[in-house]
Amino acid sequence: MRELVERKVDARGVTESAGLERGRGRGRSVTVNLAESPLGWLRARGLVDARQFEAGERLRADYERAALAPSVTMRWSERVDGGGGDRLDPTLAQIAAKARFDAALHGAGRGLGDVLWRMVCAGEGLPDIERTLGWPQRSGRIVLTLALDRLADHYGLA
Repeated sequence: MRELVERKVDARGVTESAGLERGRGRGRSVTVNLAESPLGWLRARGLVDARQFEAGERLRADYERAALAPSVTMRWSERVDGGGGDRLDPTLAQIAAKARFDAALHGAGRGLGDVLWRMVCAGEGLPDIERTLGWPQRSGRIVLTLALDRLADHYGLA
């Protein structure tokens, strides 16, 4: 899915909507796909490789299966009648996903789980992560690639 909007670019990075500012002042604008994840954005530009992207997507899938994100509506995917055939019970599947998620963050190593969670699961961009964690500019990608490599090793990706 594509949800394209124009954003203004200034010295601090991508900011407010560019549509209102187009006639005034200096600056550039960029088209941003709001439906694209930050990890997908890095992959599309060749800043992370396929192995790193796959590791991040596996982590995100387990995060979502474990329902660790805040819920804002009813879960329509769960059956009320108890059916489901030979699949895991929804509760057991959620517990298994949580265990895989925790093991993956532990496998990534100390200090790397935070950047993985922020980028892959919470969808924060690298500039925001660097600011929040007090890192120098442009250091986030280096740490993220190290974390994704460790994560790929944990998953046994070749």
